[in-house]
Amino acid sequence: MLTHTPYSLLQSIHSPVDLRQLQRAQLGGLATELRAYLLESVAKTGGHLSSNLGTVELTVALHYVFNTPHDRVVWDVGHQTYPHKILTGRRERMSTLRQLGGLSGFPQRVESEFDAFGTAHSSTSISAALGMALASRLQGEERHAIAVIGDGAMTAGMAFEAMNNAGVSDCNLLVVLNDNDMSISPPVGALNRYLAKLMSGQFYAAAKNAGKTVLKGAPPLFELARRFEESAKGMVKPITLFEKFGFNYVGPIDGHDVDTLVTVLENIKLLKGPQFLHVVTKKGQGYKLAEADPVAYHGPGKFDPAVGLQQSATTNKPTFTQVFGDWLCDMAAADDRLVAITPAMREGSGMVEFEKRFPTRFFDVGIAEQHAVTFAAGLACEGLKPVVAIYSTFLQRGYDQLIHDVAIQNLPVVFALDRAGLVGADGATHAGAYDISFLRCIPNISVACPADENECRQLLSTAYAQNTPVAVRYPRGTGAGVVPTCTLDALPFGKGEIRRTGKHVAILVFGTLLQAALQVAEKLDVTVVNMRWAKPLDEDLLRQVAASHEALVTLEEGCVMGGAGSAVLEALAHAGLAKPVLQLGLPDVFIEHGDPAKLLAMQGLDASGIEASVKARFEIFFNAH
Repeated sequence: MLTHTPYSLLQSIHSPVDLRQLQRAQLGGLATELRAYLLESVAKTGGHLSSNLGTVELTVALHYVFNTPHDRVVWDVGHQTYPHKILTGRRERMSTLRQLGGLSGFPQRVESEFDAFGTAHSSTSISAALGMALASRLQGEERHAIAVIGDGAMTAGMAFEAMNNAGVSDCNLLVVLNDNDMSISPPVGALNRYLAKLMSGQFYAAAKNAGKTVLKGAPPLFELARRFEESAKGMVKPITLFEKFGFNYVGPIDGHDVDTLVTVLENIKLLKGPQFLHVVTKKGQGYKLAEADPVAYHGPGKFDPAVGLQQSATTNKPTFTQVFGDWLCDMAAADDRLVAITPAMREGSGMVEFEKRFPTRFFDVGIAEQHAVTFAAGLACEGLKPVVAIYSTFLQRGYDQLIHDVAIQNLPVVFALDRAGLVGADGATHAGAYDISFLRCIPNISVACPADENECRQLLSTAYAQNTPVAVRYPRGTGAGVVPTCTLDALPFGKGEIRRTGKHVAILVFGTLLQAALQVAEKLDVTVVNMRWAKPLDEDLLRQVAASHEALVTLEEGCVMGGAGSAVLEALAHAGLAKPVLQLGLPDVFIEHGDPAKLLAMQGLDASGIEASVKARFEIFFNAH
């Protein structure tokens, strides 16, 4: 790290045991050093920044007060845990963050005993911590279970399902609401408005003042709560909400006042039953540029902290996300029935321009994927044409709704599945490996796999033209560089194309691995088929290719088990065609974080790996080469 910053306190912390040896008066200095180290580190590696800058004091206080890892701390979402990693023995490995073989950007149980629960998607912390609290009671163990939930995760139904269960369990569970007024996109919904009211005007000012005065001497918490209520009559409002779930509510308190945090946590530690601590923090705290624009600094790449993020050089290759965003605006201009839905991923899904141009037709439902799917179904029932922009792995959370509320009713909802295939630094939790498999087994749903940017735009138009549910899957980042047209022309539904004619072997490609397959084909003189659709499969084309070739290869950036290759095998069997088939795709393992190109190569899905697999399996055809 930078030599001009001594980090004298931070360098002495190798685990929370060392942290707990510090004097209370030293904690503020430690937080300052930790924040500076965090900023330097993320600037060198890239990663989540705003959310982590906001949890520095809270992390210090939690590890100072509670006996971690014996006491369990479960972090929701997980992209707010860099300070936690630094304080729990991983400081020197931060230079490897989100790189192949390095630290994960999220909590992982296999990485550290201090990571009590692996998280990367939101709203799971209360359920997991409740399970841990009840397990401790059943096993006769005296330990605390703490769920730290924030970044908009309280808007998801699962969080309230867990609170409903926890409130009648009478277990020692502490829920810390890290209220930073943000998810990744700006906050939405009635709950956010409710919390915002608690933060406004005299109430929050009174609460902050009370926190700095009343907490001196640390009276019992029931007395503390009474004094808060006397000094801020608005205290009745949060009690109405959270205590209805059976929790003892404390707060809101300033999440950047480490001394107050420690005092409150030490008092809560003495209480029995479910506790709810409302902590107010600021995303990007301590770094003015991130405070001013927490969305831009949510997950930046490498940058100079002294300068901040710089606009990258323009390129003629739009990302697939940008292709979708442009198509969405163009189709909305052409058809006023189009409405667009996102579960708190406006920026990540390329919908910023759409919201500006069509604000009444844009719906950010917050972190609520299940609701997003059924909400779309309701819109479709009334004659609108919903487009749900959602990451492949986020759609997994709405699978029941996908089947029952969309597919069974055969409603015309378009699912724009971003982040299909391997995503790199975010790892297994965000890799869209399973969408082909879990979608194609559902009646009425179709699945398109565009090979390049222009084909993505065209297949989105094809999907939108259907009167049934259709998913279009596309990867993160750029593709082959095929510049999209400005038209809304569609491609034939359920039909593929032969891209190159060769001998003996045909490679059937589903998606953006087409370019690698074409490189292989030039070397081996084999046929390449751009299948375009995993469902419905172009069975006429398949039979034609099978009849004119001795062997087939299926190629997809998705799981082999149940994927597009499996669809080919099923179709061949149904047609009574016996052909040797080599299935290439993602194996039956979770693939961790790293550079996407390296990860693909490790799975044998780059051009050289594909060539080697084809030659090894069908060497009889290539002996002459």
